[in-house]
Amino acid sequence: MANQPRSIASLLFLSLTLLLQFCSGKDQLQLNYYSESCPQAEEIIKEEVTKLYHKHGNTAVSWLRLIFHDCMVKSCDASVLLDTANGTASEKTSGRSFGMRNFKYIDTIKEALESACPETVSCADTVALSARDGIVLLGGPRIEMKTGRKDSKESHVAEVEKFIPNHNDSMSLVLSRFQSVGIDVEGTVALLGAHSVGRIHCANFVQRLYPTVDPTLNPEFAKYLKGRCPTPVPDPKKVEYARTDRVTPMVLDNLYYKSILSHKGLLLVDEELVADPTTHPFVEKMADDNGYFLDQFSRALLVLSENNLLTGDQGEIRKDCRYANRD
Repeated sequence: MANQPRSIASLLFLSLTLLLQFCSGKDQLQLNYYSESCPQAEEIIKEEVTKLYHKHGNTAVSWLRLIFHDCMVKSCDASVLLDTANGTASEKTSGRSFGMRNFKYIDTIKEALESACPETVSCADTVALSARDGIVLLGGPRIEMKTGRKDSKESHVAEVEKFIPNHNDSMSLVLSRFQSVGIDVEGTVALLGAHSVGRIHCANFVQRLYPTVDPTLNPEFAKYLKGRCPTPVPDPKKVEYARTDRVTPMVLDNLYYKSILSHKGLLLVDEELVADPTTHPFVEKMADDNGYFLDQFSRALLVLSENNLLTGDQGEIRKDCRYANRD
């Protein structure tokens, strides 16, 4: 009988531990989450992503940016996909979302999933797995992502600017934003390597060209940029853009770091990566070793993809990724 209080205390402690584990979003994620409820889910996403890539190559870059914008803002919950509804503005309307596109093709992927397994695969997992498969098509590594995310029922438009760094922010602020979601300095430098692929609209860096050229810019590169962006006030509706990586612009590789070490980065944050003593050593290391860059990129993206996940009735499985389900 003397051991009874201790046994009860031990049982209560174990129960509390199990409850905390159950309530943790990360603990509810698992590899092949849909193996029983929709065993073909991941293959469907891969097939759709591949088809879209061969029709519209830039979709692979869109999925990479999409996971960043979704998971940095409060949770990996597909809130970024919600359209404006019921008086609540979409996260797409934020200035931080400028240039994001190809949302309609997420609908294409979701429609294929709904056809095979209605109301089973979340939009949040669709975002995550599309990014994973898109990265492979961009020459990057296959990242083993867990699944089981739930979808947000509401937009977080008011929070976007608190979480998504601006390309003009100081490096200390950029690092603090990433640190808030669990990503260290090394991982931050690696994730910014996503600038290796795709293109950036002139509106995001034209202030480095006019009225005078930023002295930190490589003069030859500045000349190229002025050719791409001939006016100090580019039309945001026109396709006026440039690329940091002009050699392999559709390959996720370490040429980005080699470019910015030569002061050929488009954005101020690219120059900040080189100039800041906290990040500079990692820039040099990633420029020297593509395998190291890809390893760190994979590690950081996994951390990002599991940020503050929704559990239980906090989230849902949306039928249409653009709108929350009707109660």
